[in-house]
Amino acid sequence: MHPMLTIAVRAARAAGQTIMRAYTDFDRVEVTTKGINDYVTSVDKEAEAAIVYQIRKSYPDHTIVAEESGENPGTNKDHIWIVDPLDGTTNFVKGIPHFAVSIALQHKGKTEVAVVFDPVRNELFSAVRGRGAKMNDFRLRVSNSTDMNTSVIATGFPFKARQHTETYMNILAEVFGQCGDLRRAGSAALDLAYVAAGRLEGYFEIGLKPWDIAAGDLICREAGGTVTDFTGGHGYLLSGNIIAGNPKTTMGLVKTVRPMLSDALKR
Repeated sequence: MHPMLTIAVRAARAAGQTIMRAYTDFDRVEVTTKGINDYVTSVDKEAEAAIVYQIRKSYPDHTIVAEESGENPGTNKDHIWIVDPLDGTTNFVKGIPHFAVSIALQHKGKTEVAVVFDPVRNELFSAVRGRGAKMNDFRLRVSNSTDMNTSVIATGFPFKARQHTETYMNILAEVFGQCGDLRRAGSAALDLAYVAAGRLEGYFEIGLKPWDIAAGDLICREAGGTVTDFTGGHGYLLSGNIIAGNPKTTMGLVKTVRPMLSDALKR
């Protein structure tokens, strides 16, 4: 195993243990809000601390960018770990068993290692650039479906970017009219991992952060998927506007979405 993947897996499993202990004893969890439907819990912070500890043990000079603590700079600026300790916090708070740990490592701007860990199902999705993607010990491959009419597409509502609600709802209606069905499960990291595993044909969402999608992006691409922004470009880690799927589905979604974009979403 790639040495940095070993550390990422170890960190993800440590965070997963923290999360599941709290999930079975939720009365002790402290919950606060950062915004409308935007929660942070004591578990997010504890899980993040567990991840940072594991990374720092092996790579004390690396930079870490994490959702709750922000940038934790190191002397090594070439290696940046991008961490979401609990993607799907709203699900966790509501007792819905669908959330994940997301960890990615970038080297000089390219994502080299990725892990998305679902501690409820004990499913660990991983990838190393150029070496493919796995779920536990099984190789992943995106769906080979080319028929949009039978495709299942995942999405997420732009609750942190409500200024785009009207545009998003128009896009949603258009996509729903073309695909077999839609899903909104509440974890971007797992949506991308499920595309990689062929469980979903495609996925799109507005206004995400790098820690939401950095790991799932590499896992999806290493499983043969295509990931773009809403214009078909490669700026999704900056814009937070993402389309992913098998190549045929991604192409179809971009073709559908692009003409409907507001000026703000074309950037």
